[in-house]
This record gives sequence, structure tokens and C-alpha cells, in this order.
Amino acid sequence: MSGRSAGSSHGYAGRMPEPRTFRDEPVSFVRRSGRMSEAQERAFAELAPLYLLDVPRDVAWTSVHPEARLDAVAAYGRSAPLVVEVGSGQGHAIVAAAGANPANDFLAVEVFRAGLARTMLDADRAGVRNLRLVEANAPEVLSSFLPPAAADEVWIFFPDPWHKKRHTKRRLVRPGFGATAGAALRDGGLLRLATDWEDYALQMREVLDEASEFERAFDGEWAERFDGRVMTAFERKGIAKGRDIRDLTYRRVARG
Repeated sequence: MSGRSAGSSHGYAGRMPEPRTFRDEPVSFVRRSGRMSEAQERAFAELAPLYLLDVPRDVAWTSVHPEARLDAVAAYGRSAPLVVEVGSGQGHAIVAAAGANPANDFLAVEVFRAGLARTMLDADRAGVRNLRLVEANAPEVLSSFLPPAAADEVWIFFPDPWHKKRHTKRRLVRPGFGATAGAALRDGGLLRLATDWEDYALQMREVLDEASEFERAFDGEWAERFDGRVMTAFERKGIAKGRDIRDLTYRRVARG
């Protein structure tokens, strides 16, 4: 599917200047725009105006123009604590969380269009209205589209491990990510992560232990499983293959 998304123009503030001709850093995903089912196509046609934020783009369709900013009151119709899930997949975790926590607002960040469609369908079926989606590269959402300190929590559950050695540089959580995630979180806000790849878990912990923006919010080697994280297909797949699930939780330190 090409062209602009079916989402409405609400939910962001600012004009859309001429796009830049470069990216600041490589993207951490492979764009998967395979054929969607009739129900998924219908989700974009009928549900995107409610759920999908239509944002100004920069270099690529999954980019966000650096001057675009989320206007949470316009997007959600209120001011409430905001939870952001990066790489929301088919939306199982965030739809369940939004349904169980109506006092909070939720933002799903994903580039897989079929996953976005599935999320909208499930959210609509569950009557969830405190959820919005953005089809975009996560670092740009965290570092610029979200106003500084806008998020109360950021979740990164089972990100692509890029397990081949030559591809690990594409991982989302790599040196410098502390500043990216830290920009989006309020002081005292939480960064929650989970993965079934041991070497990625070790990398996450090393990167965030060294990040001046964060401090550990757990004791021991790994964090306890987050009660609000429902079991997903990715987690079941990892467990079925005999891989241990490792959680991490970090707290945003006070600025200044």
C-alpha cells in the first residue's frame, strides 16, 4: 500500500517543512509490507481515522519529520499518563494493557502494517479507546515526535535480536539509546524491556547501566517479570525453543 496513511491529521502539532535527504542513524527493522487480508485492509479504511496518527514524514515512509510533535490532548481528547510500546507487533500486549488501564493513554509504535491492522481490529473489538498507533521508526518517535518527558513508561518487549554478528549494529538498544529513550521519559519514568536472546539481554543491560539518563529499578541480575506484560506469540516461541526470558527495568533519573 503506497501513499499517505488512512489516519486523520489529528494528534500532532506543527507545519511540515521540506524533507531532509538523509537519516541520522540506520533503522532497526526490516520493512515488511506484505499483502494484507480483507479484514486488515478494512481496518485501515474504517478504523485508522480513530486509532492511527497521521504524521508528517521525513526521508522515508516510516520516518517522522523532526519538527512534528505529538499533541496528546488532540490525539486522546484528554491529558493522562502515557505509556509507549516500541515494536508493538500485533498489539497483544498493548491492547490488553489499554483495556485493563482506562485511566492511562497508550501509544503503539510499529512499522509492520499487518500488525497495525491487527492491533486496530482487536482494540475496536475490545472497545479500547485510549490507544493510538503510529507507523514509524521508533528512535525518531522517542527522540523528537514525543515532546520531552512526555511518557510515563516506555516498553520494549522482544525487539528484533538481529542475532547474526554482522547485523547486531542494527539492534534498537545499542550505545546511545539511553539518550534516545531518556528524552521521551519523564523524571522517574520507567523503561521496561524483555527479550529471549541472552546476548541481547546482556547488551541491553550493559548499554543502560552505562547510560547517565537511567538507573536500575531492580535488584539482582535481572528484573522480575512485569505483571502488566501479557504472554505473546514471541514469548511462547522463545520458550518453546528453550530460551530463557529476561526482563530489565530502568528508572529515568532527574534531569539537571
